[in-house]
Amino acid sequence: MRPKPTDNQSLLFTASLEQILDHNHPLFKLAHAIDWSEFEQTFGRLYDPGHGRPAKPIRLMVSLHYLKHAYDLSDEDVVARWVENPYWQCFCGCTHFQHELPIDPSLMTKWRQKVQAEGMDKLLEVTIKTGLKTGTLKKTELNKLAVDTTVQEKAITFPTDAKLYHRMRQKLVKKAKDCGIELRQSYVRKSKQALVMHGRYAHANQYRRARKQLKKLKTYLGRVTRDIERKVASAAQLNEDFKELLFLLHRLLAQ
Repeated sequence: MRPKPTDNQSLLFTASLEQILDHNHPLFKLAHAIDWSEFEQTFGRLYDPGHGRPAKPIRLMVSLHYLKHAYDLSDEDVVARWVENPYWQCFCGCTHFQHELPIDPSLMTKWRQKVQAEGMDKLLEVTIKTGLKTGTLKKTELNKLAVDTTVQEKAITFPTDAKLYHRMRQKLVKKAKDCGIELRQSYVRKSKQALVMHGRYAHANQYRRARKQLKKLKTYLGRVTRDIERKVASAAQLNEDFKELLFLLHRLLAQ
């Protein structure tokens, strides 16, 4: 069911938050700069108008998510700190100080599931509009976006010698194929098999056998390298194409 309007008649003789808070505080200014009606129009259609228990105010839920991401807090922490901070309560649309938790923290997760990714994009859109409106953000700053992916999951494996040998041989074979160079042997199957066995032996702490497979990988790489060097030495253009790759290759073999 849609949220019901807040009734503040019972607090008529209590000092309002606007009377006791500093109007120059960033959250106080931001609370009056954001167009909260956009959220009412966007998220209001997600609620059933006549069935179920009345939902929490949309502004409250939106504001709590803003505070959660602004201060890097969990759902439980942002709800707990809300009771202690009058500026947070004012930002969430409260006119008087509250002494009870605004919601159960589990409602934060349920609300995110309700609005889905499109709803969170709406929060970002209004944030950008507010930044442009208040002058804290310039249009020129939106031409280039810097994204911090420090904690984002990436498919990066640990660069062991065996993997480096195998990967470098793959690059050499691919480069030779692109340049039309026919190799005596590419060691595609043997190199892959040696890499797999090296990983198995190392996992089983059989390091002597693992070193033998590592030596095989290095030998395969060396053979492909010498084969390519013989064939590109006479062609100046091919030599330039392979120059950087061969430099990295000899550096790898020497380390």
